[in-house]
Amino acid sequence: MHLLFALSVLVLAAGWRVLAVQIPALANFAPLMALTFCGAVYLRDRRLWVVPFLALVVSDVYLDSYYAATFQEGWTWPSVAIRAACFACALPLGRLVAQRKNMFTLAAGTLAGSLLFYVATNTDAWFRDVYYAKTLAGWLQALTFGRPEFPPTLFFFRNTLVSDLLFTGAFAAAMELARRKATVAARA
Repeated sequence: MHLLFALSVLVLAAGWRVLAVQIPALANFAPLMALTFCGAVYLRDRRLWVVPFLALVVSDVYLDSYYAATFQEGWTWPSVAIRAACFACALPLGRLVAQRKNMFTLAAGTLAGSLLFYVATNTDAWFRDVYYAKTLAGWLQALTFGRPEFPPTLFFFRNTLVSDLLFTGAFAAAMELARRKATVAARA
């Protein structure tokens, strides 16, 4: 049962991320960070925590080839590692929230994960992209407006934050509903 659930989540999350590339309004609107964070909050079986990482890797392989073909530039492996590290940081954050789980700590943990991802990936872009001046002004540009041929990076952060909050809320509601049903069934 857990394997079927994990595979379903993997396919849906990777598929969502790949589909979002075809719909510009959904850029960075993905369930992966929320699934990683919520997995650490709710799932006791730590083997299931690897599912969002697999979805990230599978979709990264496709997205790298898509961006290379579309923009004549692929992703660099240090940047891929930074994204993976951001997801890995969601695990201890989720474990911390699990100790005092409520709506406020879930929202705060989600916000922290979103901010970490936003700052880390845009700092990486500032550091690696020759377009940005290696100054405070260049770093602020990377964090706010980005490169002129792309939407502002704040647009991507907005989508990241909204999707993280939405998917965390949906996952948490589903887990709490399942817990309540199990409690009622156990009493009956």
